[in-house]
Amino acid sequence: NIQCEMVIIKTDGDWRPEQGEIRLSEAAGGKGLFVSKIEEHLAAGDIDIAVHALKDVPTFLPDGFVVDCVLKRDDPRDAFISLTARSMDELPEGATIGTVSLRRQALILNRRPDIVVQPLRGNADTRMEKLRQGQVDAIILAYGGLQRLNLAQCASTVMSPEAMLPAAGQGAIAIETRVEDQDIRQVVAALHDPVSGFCCFAERAVLEVLDGSCRTPIGAFGEYNPETKQMRLRGLVASADGVKIYRGEETALMGNDSDAIALGHRVGRI
Repeated sequence: NIQCEMVIIKTDGDWRPEQGEIRLSEAAGGKGLFVSKIEEHLAAGDIDIAVHALKDVPTFLPDGFVVDCVLKRDDPRDAFISLTARSMDELPEGATIGTVSLRRQALILNRRPDIVVQPLRGNADTRMEKLRQGQVDAIILAYGGLQRLNLAQCASTVMSPEAMLPAAGQGAIAIETRVEDQDIRQVVAALHDPVSGFCCFAERAVLEVLDGSCRTPIGAFGEYNPETKQMRLRGLVASADGVKIYRGEETALMGNDSDAIALGHRVGRI
């Protein structure tokens, strides 16, 4: 019985052809390009809630804002897509993979230093078309995003977390609200999925310790076991060329969000 109005806000992170294939890490504003304009409307009271892909939300929020609602998470894994190979290992030497993610770049080069990683921006349809045009030999996209767009069948393979550790919050939709707006926060609390919250808050806590941004190749992935009520959390930080990768992992009992955040901080410090 709640009447809602949807407000579409085009962000500076939305790719336009005149921008060229610039990485987010090279753009002023970084990941904040996807959320800052929406947050301006939230601060002004034009909107009551902001809906984001959680992996695009900067680690540290502006004062007065909070993300404490995470919808049930979609598949957080990455998808490898190619017209000529079923997996990254099947690509020939010197093949090109298109991505703007430094995390994906580092993990690609760590596994296949002969691969050429080429910046490739745009929405899923745009990147798929660039693949069909032969601009690259393969692309890597979030599998959850492909599922939402009914493009899951385009994935040549869904990459395991061992092969490509996901980005913190990948596959999750988050709701950002004003801290002071208790009525609205109570309304959206009904949408919160506690298990997804445990995993995502722990992953973002890893970023807090590492001061993670789109300029740092970082992966973090939590897996919750409902039978044992424990979460396994894996994290990594790498050099952009993939030569150095540092990994951490810990499993802990989950009782509330504070337990998840504390686990993320511990893994980040490993």
